[in-house]
Amino acid sequence: MIRAVLFDFGGVIAEEGFYRGLVAIAEEGGLQPDAFFRTAEDLIHETGYVTGRATEAAYWAAVREKTGITGTDAYLREQILSRFVVRPEMLSLADRLRASGRNASILSDQTDWLDELDRRSPFSRHFDRVYNSYHLHKSKRDDGIFTDACSGLGVQPAEALLVDDNTNNIARAAGRGLLTIHFTDAPQLMRTLAAFGL
Repeated sequence: MIRAVLFDFGGVIAEEGFYRGLVAIAEEGGLQPDAFFRTAEDLIHETGYVTGRATEAAYWAAVREKTGITGTDAYLREQILSRFVVRPEMLSLADRLRASGRNASILSDQTDWLDELDRRSPFSRHFDRVYNSYHLHKSKRDDGIFTDACSGLGVQPAEALLVDDNTNNIARAAGRGLLTIHFTDAPQLMRTLAAFGL
């Protein structure tokens, strides 16, 4: 029996603003978008910003040093945050799961940007818990985060379902015993959930 559903934020609960924002920054700077994204994604982990061990200023300084981009921290941040658009159907799904007696929570590799996004477009009230790598000091690259979340929710891994758009996260969670759904779009998710009896 599935007692808890853990949702990724960017790419699942909301449009993937991190990727889209970085692509926009790359295009504006005349850089190859996918290569720039990979560099910026690696640096958010390497600097420790995504796990709350470095500041946003340190992150953008590292990105500038590696890629040569310009723009203030505030400008670069807004290119990303403005592209995280919360999907109402996902909030409705969380409400439905909670009404059925199940736990619906967020498990996201995010920085303190997630707190800002919640202030702009409140979403956290639709979920029982928000697990954010920035506050946990651990990201989904450490597969222990999945069992930590289950323990925090008081469920066994086999009673938890992860919905994520990142196949690496899906593989790590499955390796820890969680049920998983690789998210591609909302209709696909709803069909798969129905197969799970949700």
